[in-house]
Amino acid sequence: MEFTYGAVDRLAPGLRRVIAENPSKYTFRGSGTYLVGQGEVAVIDPGPDKEGHLTALLAAVDGEQVTHILVTHTHRDHSPLARRLSAETGAPIWGCGPHDPHDEWPHDPADDEEAAEADDDGEERTEGGFDADHAPDRRLTHGDVVDGSGWRIEVVHTPGHTSNHLCFATADGALFSGDHVMGWSTSVIAPPDGDMAAYLASLRLLLDRPDAIYYPTHGPPITQPHAHVEAFVAHRMEREKAIVALLRERGPSTIVEMVPTLYADVHERLYRPAARSVHSHLRHLLDRGVVDVEGDPRIRSEAIWTPA
Repeated sequence: MEFTYGAVDRLAPGLRRVIAENPSKYTFRGSGTYLVGQGEVAVIDPGPDKEGHLTALLAAVDGEQVTHILVTHTHRDHSPLARRLSAETGAPIWGCGPHDPHDEWPHDPADDEEAAEADDDGEERTEGGFDADHAPDRRLTHGDVVDGSGWRIEVVHTPGHTSNHLCFATADGALFSGDHVMGWSTSVIAPPDGDMAAYLASLRLLLDRPDAIYYPTHGPPITQPHAHVEAFVAHRMEREKAIVALLRERGPSTIVEMVPTLYADVHERLYRPAARSVHSHLRHLLDRGVVDVEGDPRIRSEAIWTPA
């Protein structure tokens, strides 16, 4: 993946990309913002609220009119800059609805630990950090169509990574896949808003679609999308089997106890996001009667999991 921060990459006729300088263990090299069309342009996932990225986007569309700002979901590395870009260009914000705050969800001490953790590289904590101020001018739902000058986009609702996640499909076979399908890694599925059952269903939804290439917000274009998605589904099924096998071997275990074994091949700095996905897997298994739990299954730092 060759690029320069702030520069405009021309990926296809009528399609450009500018990558924000916000690399991290969650965002890979940074958030890619896509510019669709020429003359009259749609901007997809403006990205984090960074002055340098706003300057780069405005320079990229200099002499053109931004007619639409589209947002896939409300993580802070995707949506916040939409408001400033809208103020600068006059373009309305279209896309996902506001984030559901899940106020009924109990407090988990693990969230405090994660918030207090200081990474050596000082990276931003964008994953699981929601943009509470997101309020689109036009809320899009599954099957909606957005028409622009020389382009047409169909809305595909793909909950799982977040409940409000959308993908955007063009008439010529491209799918802007946000974080639902990334080009460098699988997505973190973090309860309460992340849901493993919904995520798997949304992946399978894409397998029934004819899209020929995916443009994720993080990572390079995906040129064999069905094979890529099938590999993601297989990966999740293998992870699920590994969780069940570990519980049968060890007996009652907390998520913190399971993660180092399940993710023995990754750096410890990834254990916290991994724990969130393991939590989502366990809740999915619990719903299907494959595992049992002692304690509140919503609190990943305290619940003790056992095989059913």
